[in-house]
Amino acid sequence: MGRDTKGQDKIVRSDEHNSRGIELADRGWLDEAIKEFKKAIELDPTSAHAHDNLATVYSEKKLFAQAMEEYLTALKLEPDSPTAHYNLACFLATHAHDMAIEQYKDAIELDPEYPDAHLNLGMTYADLDQREEAKSEFKAAIELDPQDPLARHELAAMLMDEGDYRGAIALLNEVVRLEPENYEGWLDLGISYAQKGFYQEAERCYAKARELNPDDVLLNYNVAALYSLWDRRADALTALRKALEKEPAKVRSWLAADPMFDGLKGAPEFEQLVSAK
Repeated sequence: MGRDTKGQDKIVRSDEHNSRGIELADRGWLDEAIKEFKKAIELDPTSAHAHDNLATVYSEKKLFAQAMEEYLTALKLEPDSPTAHYNLACFLATHAHDMAIEQYKDAIELDPEYPDAHLNLGMTYADLDQREEAKSEFKAAIELDPQDPLARHELAAMLMDEGDYRGAIALLNEVVRLEPENYEGWLDLGISYAQKGFYQEAERCYAKARELNPDDVLLNYNVAALYSLWDRRADALTALRKALEKEPAKVRSWLAADPMFDGLKGAPEFEQLVSAK
């Protein structure tokens, strides 16, 4: 049987186009590099490194869907290659959020009244700390689906981070109205009321949260903070003791920089409780 010289020639020519593509990409001539990598793949569809190089250039051009397809093709061709796994992981670590944003925007362009797309786009923006974009998407999701509490809660959490507790309270009241068993909703509403000085309202919300999750460390810590601000020392120490029993190291780290406990700091019973092992 004769040697498959035609097939071997294609592989050689494929490698030449691949090398030429690398040179062009290094010079920043990305469109030309793409053409070379495509020629390499056309000549040798099993060339994993050509697919991988094409993926890299697509990624630089922010063509994330195309880049993902090429990375996955390279991995499929060489499933045991650590480099293929590594390159895909690097792409995902670097561009997963960008790719998600691109796809959510495509979904919204195809269907502007798609509340979940707006919600998830907002959450992705929030992860990137692009706050104004995130808030805009959460508001769009709320407008499109007024009965969904999640977008309201996400927007409220952003407002709490910014110190806009009044705005958060309005949203969180709707969250717990729509979803009365929402523990995090009651907890955040209590925190927001406490920050605005509405201590009785905060206590009522914490009582609702306690019905749902009485042993949660965050609940007991925030109850303790409320009673400390309210100058109800015995109640504050009782709640703080419960929090310390649950996660002592974490609670002590919170206490170290929390001004809400300034009224208790220095008191013998507080110092004894905090220092107890």
